[in-house]
Amino acid sequence: MKSLFLTLLLIPALFSGYGQRSAPDMLKTGMGSLTIQPIQHASLILSVHGLTIYADPTNPDNYKGLTAPDIILVTDIHGDHFDVKTIDAVKKAGTLLVVPQVVADKLPAADREHMVVLKNGDQTTQSGISIKAIPMYNLPESPTAMHTKGRGNGYVLGIGGKLIYISGDTQGIPEMRSLKNIDVAFVCMNLPYTMDIKEAANAVLDFKPKIVYPYHYRGSNGLSDVDAFKKLVEAGNKNIEVRLRNWYPGK
Repeated sequence: MKSLFLTLLLIPALFSGYGQRSAPDMLKTGMGSLTIQPIQHASLILSVHGLTIYADPTNPDNYKGLTAPDIILVTDIHGDHFDVKTIDAVKKAGTLLVVPQVVADKLPAADREHMVVLKNGDQTTQSGISIKAIPMYNLPESPTAMHTKGRGNGYVLGIGGKLIYISGDTQGIPEMRSLKNIDVAFVCMNLPYTMDIKEAANAVLDFKPKIVYPYHYRGSNGLSDVDAFKKLVEAGNKNIEVRLRNWYPGK
């Protein structure tokens, strides 16, 4: 377990120095066009109507030349999701941090002036964006699991009438499978940390997002077969659009 945790802490360093990121996608919302920018592994940027949201930023080099965030979402304490130095490097005056308590406990006291702490089930609205914290955890539930229930947050964002789901590190838990009316989902799939592609596809077929991005798909044995994930989802429901993007530039 200790070696697994250390591996997760090293992930941002392993991903540094990669090449060109994927081009952004656009989604029409009631607030205007939402820009969806894959960054790396678990990190992404959402931008709409002059508002910029970073999810799980790590490695400051990934954000050079990009607009500073108005909101930073952090899902969990592991190093591929949470890095104090990166947050300090990318934030601007007034950047709001939305985090679970376990992350808040590891941030400098100065950040608490611009912080919202959410536990599973909590919701806040910031700059016209609703943000709901969703459970994320391993199955079967265990106090020794890499991701225990209640520690970290997935998030569902309400942006201009669209619902965006960011899974964080989880398996195909009931709380994911029972989601409704999700327009865009970012779903993890990497063993042994989260779930395999079959479980991920099965969960996606249960909650039926309109668009799904497989992300967070590098595990201990390399990259998961996201092409196979796409085939499984499309075979089960041709109305779900699976978007394959390059979350590991240079690989």
